[in-house]
Amino acid sequence: MDSGIVYLLFSLKDHKTYLGSTDNLDRRMGEHNAGKTFSTKNRRPLKLVYKEIFDTILEARNRERYLKSRKGRKELRDIFISLNIGE
Repeated sequence: MDSGIVYLLFSLKDHKTYLGSTDNLDRRMGEHNAGKTFSTKNRRPLKLVYKEIFDTILEARNRERYLKSRKGRKELRDIFISLNIGE
């Protein structure tokens, strides 16, 4: 079974973030920076600012879902503060 990664991108264009998960970060970053991802294609260039690695893609997807939830947003805000980036 493949490992999973939750990642946080920072747009150098609009200074907003994008949270996602994948089983292959190099491939996914290539897709984002090539404009192949609808949600980020107009926000390039993008910089990887944070990642968490999990044993399975299912664990990574669950963590992504949690961080996007109301309760997880507080933890995500703490991550933003530790990285010194805006919300």
